[in-house]
Amino acid sequence: MSSPCCTSAVLVVFMALAVSVGAEESKERSCDVIGDENSESQMERALLKKLEPLSQMRFNVTVEKSKTENYIYHFRVCREVNSTLHDFGGLVQTDRQNGRTTVIGRINETQVFNGSDWIMLIYKGGDSYGSHCSGEKRRAVIMISCKRGVTASSFTVISEEREKEQECFYLFEMDSSVACPAEDSHLSVGSILLITLASLIAVYIIGGFLYQRLVVGAKGMEQFPHFAFWQDLGNLVADGCDFVCRSKPRNVPAAYRGVGDDQLGEESEERDDHLLPM
Repeated sequence: MSSPCCTSAVLVVFMALAVSVGAEESKERSCDVIGDENSESQMERALLKKLEPLSQMRFNVTVEKSKTENYIYHFRVCREVNSTLHDFGGLVQTDRQNGRTTVIGRINETQVFNGSDWIMLIYKGGDSYGSHCSGEKRRAVIMISCKRGVTASSFTVISEEREKEQECFYLFEMDSSVACPAEDSHLSVGSILLITLASLIAVYIIGGFLYQRLVVGAKGMEQFPHFAFWQDLGNLVADGCDFVCRSKPRNVPAAYRGVGDDQLGEESEERDDHLLPM
């Protein structure tokens, strides 16, 4: 009886190990800043978190320098270009003629810093140069510039510096909104006062309307809060406007006056006698 139980327990343990190993393999590696984990600054962690929206995107650019130099550059932000190789390659060069790949920079040797509207991402630890740069390891420098409204675009190769004895590098650039500073939306004092005043007026009208209608039971224009007061105020304003803005004195007599009976004299009865026939 004990043998089947032991066999089942062993199978369960092996299955658990297989699942854990598969989960570890399926999880993509991310950027590891050069140095001990405890030495990473808060700024570096914040910048890597800021670049996280670009981690699921892939960027490719083709460069044809000559008939013998024709390359494709593959780039990912803080992710491996080919996670099945487990080589930490974050920026990889592929020769289009023979298909040979060269790791330009690895994500486990990352440097990152920024300015007011740009982020500089550096992958070190690439494959070694042959006859150039004293055989040192390659390095990729990616300049990410601010461009609002664009998640990521315009990934291009700027240059390759390999004529020096040391500190050679490949320079790339791209545009992204993640490199842009946060927009400050400051309201002026006047705007704040206007918003406050408009809010108070809205609360007064809506609250007063509901009170008059639901509690007092008013109908029609009487639902407006303090309707009689505002009506009288409107009349007073109209009278004041009439007093200030009228162009003639109030007591100026009218331009036309009728003729009264007292102004008419007695008519002569004989004024038309000469017109009568004889």
